[in-house]
Amino acid sequence: MEGNEILAVVDSVSNEKGLDKDSIFEAIELAIASASQRHFHEDAELHVKIDRVSGEYSTFRNWIVAEEDDPEFHIETHIKKSDSELELNDTFTKDIDNVTFGRIETQAARQVMLQKVREAEREKVVSMFKNQNNNLVNGTVKRVTRDNIIVDISYDAEAILPRDRLMPGEIYKVNDRIRAILQIQEVEGRGAQLMLSRICPEMVTELFGIEVPEINEDIIEIRGVARDAGSRSKIAVKTNDGRIDPVGACVGMRGSRVQAVSAELGNERIDIIIYDDNPAQLVINALVPAKVESIVMDEASRSMDIAVNQDNLALAIGSRGQNIRLASKLVGWDLNIISSEEAEAKEKVDQTEFLGSMMESLGIKEEIAEGLVNAGLNTFDDIAYADDAVLSGIIPDATEMERVKSTAEDAALMEAMGEISAEEEDAESLADLEISEENLSKLSAKAIKNKDDLAELAVDELQDIIEISNEDASALIMKAREHWFN
Repeated sequence: MEGNEILAVVDSVSNEKGLDKDSIFEAIELAIASASQRHFHEDAELHVKIDRVSGEYSTFRNWIVAEEDDPEFHIETHIKKSDSELELNDTFTKDIDNVTFGRIETQAARQVMLQKVREAEREKVVSMFKNQNNNLVNGTVKRVTRDNIIVDISYDAEAILPRDRLMPGEIYKVNDRIRAILQIQEVEGRGAQLMLSRICPEMVTELFGIEVPEINEDIIEIRGVARDAGSRSKIAVKTNDGRIDPVGACVGMRGSRVQAVSAELGNERIDIIIYDDNPAQLVINALVPAKVESIVMDEASRSMDIAVNQDNLALAIGSRGQNIRLASKLVGWDLNIISSEEAEAKEKVDQTEFLGSMMESLGIKEEIAEGLVNAGLNTFDDIAYADDAVLSGIIPDATEMERVKSTAEDAALMEAMGEISAEEEDAESLADLEISEENLSKLSAKAIKNKDDLAELAVDELQDIIEISNEDASALIMKAREHWFN
């Protein structure tokens, strides 16, 4: 290819595709280098540089400087240090004669160039929509395939809506209008892609932003969304103006606002609740109309035991556990619904176990242990750092009281060390599965701390905790189960 031909191609493609000329020059350079590679050893490293003014190009070959006795030394990729003035591991570059292309090489170069131009086009389109990531977009169905719906979202840009991101029962035909959340995602081997979803929580958030002006005015905030697409959603709202009822504003006159959102989502049921910074109160709000009797929180594992009376048990759990599952997603804690009777029995068992542990660890009598519990000192930490005035009413002897406090401090320290050790072992166990630190943290927050915990999950349960595809989730769970069969 002559210099003037290259310049003509660059001008033509740039005008037609609206691409930067440098990106086209780079595509042609890569194409020529790729075609030239056919005339050299497969390990040879070539690169091409095109003069941006004349269009003439030069071909260069690289070698790595190495000692001849290096076991990795290869004549096609390395050059002896004695043959170069460069240091070890430097790159030695030499210009070589341009390859004369035949028909096959020319065709290969053309394919590489077209591929790179298409990638540049895709990157340009993606960059245009970066500021709309996770926002609601409107489009027209352009093409329907077995696995995807191709949507024209303006500027001659196409986005892909996978069928598994449609709500249950939704059917779209060519030229149908559609609204969905734009998600820019990295796809292996293809770079950034414009993807759409109608099942993500952002869909609910964006639709309420359209229907409720107070949200766009920052008078009302949506602080959390939990969703079973097509079935039911829970949203937590908060007002920044005490005069405004956030639930009433989102519901609208005679339910007009929430009904408009629900209609767009296939009549999905939407529960609107008041947000609270206190997780326990947020759970109470999220479970309405079920009445909560009591809550026991475990901050270490971010779990709650929620006691409700027998009449409210089914209401709190919901059909197929949906209500409690959505409440758990919304709050970010693992929620366990139990009856009031079970809660009382569990409390008695826990208290009995702690009394026994306290008597053994602190060397105290049962009546003193009961006195400590009755005083609200339910952990070794509580006892170790309790006010002397409180303890003196239970343990009159000052020397004995100091001994108990010191022993309790040691017991608390041993407990903490044991928990840390267990966490480290669990982390190491899951680390074998090559899970990212972010996902390890998410799993730990849901009390998934070792391979056995992970192995017992279903694919959809794992996807509720971390962002992962069906295929990858299934593979990860099977990998966690390997030790069961070995």
